[in-house]
Amino acid sequence: MYDLATRKRVLALVDQGRSLNSVSKQTGISRAAIRDWQVRIEPISRATECPRCSPDPQLPEPTDTYAYLLGLYLGDGCLSAQSRGGYALRISCADAWPGLINACREAIRSVRPMNSVCLVQNQGCVMVTSYSRHWPCLFPQHGPGKKHERPIVLEPWQQRIVDTHPWEFIRGLIHSDGCRITNWTEKTVGGERKRYEYPRYFFTNKSDHIRRLYADTLDYLGVEWRQTNAWSISVAKCGSVALMDAHVGPKY
Repeated sequence: MYDLATRKRVLALVDQGRSLNSVSKQTGISRAAIRDWQVRIEPISRATECPRCSPDPQLPEPTDTYAYLLGLYLGDGCLSAQSRGGYALRISCADAWPGLINACREAIRSVRPMNSVCLVQNQGCVMVTSYSRHWPCLFPQHGPGKKHERPIVLEPWQQRIVDTHPWEFIRGLIHSDGCRITNWTEKTVGGERKRYEYPRYFFTNKSDHIRRLYADTLDYLGVEWRQTNAWSISVAKCGSVALMDAHVGPKY
């Protein structure tokens, strides 16, 4: 058994962005125990922490960060019920994009400052993870089965946030299931073959509903797009790419 001071000290190390594995090696405390503490240790303010559970439900703050986090969750996130109660929010971020890992971690901390955030290393990716019994309140799209096998519809209060911060929502979707690439083509000009390169954004998701949310938001922003196959949406027109570059940009 470990006293409360020890548990808080260990969780403070996790809050610094350290992985469970490194904290476990430093302290000699198992990763399973640390995960358990993340679910069970309750800050003093926990009773009034959830804006959606109050008698007068409020929007999660800051709303622009929530819009970004919503995009990340719909793309590469999931909620998992824990055996001792509460839920784990896990968002998968590729090792190739350390800036995305940091942005995801900071977004969770900003929306849920009373909850710890840890990084769980998997092969080729990091699971940015946080535990709370209130995650389903903030992401009511949670449900049994895979997201692309069931309807995904925003609640009216979520849609108001997306309408207010559409670029943050788009940025979250691109950072999770999208990319910015450089395409090329060849054209004959004056009898000479020339190579032309141009940037392009792709968003790929199996869910018809999530792709629809992405496309509707692009329409709202005046960004031209087209569906290139069953799962992918492309933005390639020069003016639309310029808008995406100004507000989204490539992963980093």
